[in-house]
Amino acid sequence: MAPLLLTVPEAADALAISRSKLYQLIASGAVDSIRIDGSRRVPVASLHDFIARMAAQEIPA
Repeated sequence: MAPLLLTVPEAADALAISRSKLYQLIASGAVDSIRIDGSRRVPVASLHDFIARMAAQEIPA
């Protein structure tokens, strides 16, 4: 079974961005995350949603 939650470094690698950029996206609300006992985790579904929103913005009107 594929993981449902990723650490911040794993999620940043999946998006091919830096950890600091991912933290900025989390802080802005562009990417959802959760905290489990002090550890930040990023749902894989949140990454898919973020990519879909970004792709939709690339389509000319």
